[in-house]
Amino acid sequence: QVQLVESGGGLVQAGGSLRLSCAASGRTFGSLVMGWFRQAPGKEREFVAAISRSGSNTYYAESVKGRFTISRDNAKNTVYLQMNSLKPEDTAVYYCAADVGVVIYSRRNEYDYWGQGTQVTVSS
Repeated sequence: QVQLVESGGGLVQAGGSLRLSCAASGRTFGSLVMGWFRQAPGKEREFVAAISRSGSNTYYAESVKGRFTISRDNAKNTVYLQMNSLKPEDTAVYYCAADVGVVIYSRRNEYDYWGQGTQVTVSS
């Protein structure tokens, strides 16, 4: 029903920046709440950021607030995660997620559609 493809991951030094992109297809993009989650080796998948259908409301994990910015371009069917001031603890696989009926934006089981993930590695 919905396919999500992440891109933009890579290796960056601490203090650097990366911008992740998630391209959606298969459904009207404007109907989807979009989120970003991440999973480090041996750890649970955790919430990073989310954005409402129109882009008017955003939500962030406390660990990334002030450093990361989520945005969307509905004309391009794409959601972005701008990551600044990166730290080694940000190293993880980052996953894009989507759903049409999200109530609690930070809850994993609210999202039915997931991308394959993109690796972000921050070196010290």
